[in-house]
Amino acid sequence: NVKVVVVTFEADLLSRSYVEETTLPWPLIIDGTLELYRSYGMLSASFWDIWGPKTWIAYLREIIKGRKLQKSEGDFMQRGGDVLIDPNGIVRMHHVGKGPADRPGVERFFQIVNAWSAF
Repeated sequence: NVKVVVVTFEADLLSRSYVEETTLPWPLIIDGTLELYRSYGMLSASFWDIWGPKTWIAYLREIIKGRKLQKSEGDFMQRGGDVLIDPNGIVRMHHVGKGPADRPGVERFFQIVNAWSAF
């Protein structure tokens, strides 16, 4: 009973192509003013955060899987992150990525959702 929403700051045209390419099954919100990103502390990353070893390793894994890397048309220095909000509006997880390779695993999301669902 979890609702997922994807938030991006990319232009509408780029977002549409992303949805088509990934067959994204969830609603997509475009935060063109970056207001939501700023509210959750997802500000610009440093050069080393974006181009450090973890990023290169993540890109290498994608290449090994046969995936083609695509050039970002937007602000690639913008940090991403993950926020889980329970049905009562309480933020249960707030993760601001240090770079493109810094994301919690899916199992972490399930742990948090299962914990609040138990009540």
